Amino acid sequence: MESSDIEHAQRRIRESATVAPGEHAPTLPGLEKLSHARASLPDATADNYLAARGPKATFDHLIDDIVPAFNGENRSGRYWGFVTGSTLPIAELADNIVSAYDQNVQVHLPTQTISTEVEDAALKMLLRLLQLGEPEQWEGRTFTTGATGSNILGLACGREAIITSRLAEGSGSVGEVGLLRACAKAGIEEIQVLTSMGHSSLSKAASVVGIGRASVKHLPFSDAEPWRLDIDAVERELQRKNVASIIAISAGEVNTGRFATTGIEDMKRLRRLADQYRAWIHVDGAFGIFARVLPVKDEYASLHRVNAGLELCDSMTIDGHKLLNVPYDNGIFFTRKSSIQNDVFKNPNAAYLSTDNTSQIQSPLNIGLENSRRFRALPVYAVLMSEGRQGISEMMERMVITARAVARAIQSCDGYELLPDPSLNIEDDIHIIVLFRARDDALNKVLVQRINEGNKWYVSGTSWDGKPAVRVAISSWRADHKDAHDTVKESLTAISQAYKHA
Repeated sequence: MESSDIEHAQRRIRESATVAPGEHAPTLPGLEKLSHARASLPDATADNYLAARGPKATFDHLIDDIVPAFNGENRSGRYWGFVTGSTLPIAELADNIVSAYDQNVQVHLPTQTISTEVEDAALKMLLRLLQLGEPEQWEGRTFTTGATGSNILGLACGREAIITSRLAEGSGSVGEVGLLRACAKAGIEEIQVLTSMGHSSLSKAASVVGIGRASVKHLPFSDAEPWRLDIDAVERELQRKNVASIIAISAGEVNTGRFATTGIEDMKRLRRLADQYRAWIHVDGAFGIFARVLPVKDEYASLHRVNAGLELCDSMTIDGHKLLNVPYDNGIFFTRKSSIQNDVFKNPNAAYLSTDNTSQIQSPLNIGLENSRRFRALPVYAVLMSEGRQGISEMMERMVITARAVARAIQSCDGYELLPDPSLNIEDDIHIIVLFRARDDALNKVLVQRINEGNKWYVSGTSWDGKPAVRVAISSWRADHKDAHDTVKESLTAISQAYKHA
């Protein structure tokens, strides 16, 4: 394509994605657009199946056939499914630069490109934004694909640490001699992951690193607060003979947004126990950790309290593509010592991957999963530079205010109840997730479908206490509390009335 054609194509992309101020894009494309897009896909039985269409015809196909069948997660302030952040305009621009210059950020080459130094700068800025401490306290820091990748890094580093600490000097590491041999030498018969309502990716990570999904043990504080970690039970588990443990803390739990710890004293106790029993503390802070950026106000005091002390962990995962509103995929991983990452992830005997490193920045391929890496740090760097601490704090506050407005709208509608407790204190207990259901069991079974069919707001279906439930997750910079309140109230009222007269 000529440069003029590329400029025209870029304008068409922007025009198709732009939403006018005060308007809301549909949350879902609709069955007609999905059917049209499916019909436009290549027919494997056709004679021209792999015939070249050329750039212009291909672009027309993409923009006219495929794009209309995308959902509205980035273009709608009412797409509240999963925990799906939108993309800030500055982050989109930065991501376009990433594609245009296509830096493979794998090796630190300070005389050849600035990219790894930008990545390191972004990670240091994040540490300070989240008030986790100085960069020197978190030598191990890298970008990865998201919470799943970061949880794999956390469990892999934790596995390395808890086994190596029990090995005689000179016995080698897990990364060197293998899991089975290292456990045999260390006298370890079992590795367990102790958590409370841990995210499903935690079990996936346990499988990937060889610990096993069955090793993940849920230790709920009570039936009323299953998201909260029972620290007495943790202590009992840590005392088991020939067992090594990783403590995985949810901040926050995916259905309710609640936190596994209640404050600094919980974390101090867990830190003492982990040190005593040579355990590893990993925090899954994918979205909950951003509550630390909220303004210091009475209405956010409980969120600041439950976030206190999380910095005492050994490793932490964060999702940039959630509340920070940068494009997919974007995960961040922090740990105390980069040496333990190197023990697990280094590429040995690869001379062609050598670095001319003259600084403290390690080549990313030796401290993470990927050798081939997209420059996903640049959108994060751009958002941090553009918005600063105050701008990001205000964005987080808009999300919380909007979530609480949604909760109040639900509370004001007959026939619906907030979960896990209908009488919860919205101003204390709601962060960015709202969980609810219809009191009528029959309506409750189809409630998610009815909401999403209306195409005014989009939600995720889940279950709570053995029954279907609706989860709303406010994670977009487009959050608008008044619009959200009115939309939810009108929609739920209409759904109830239509159900009664069906």
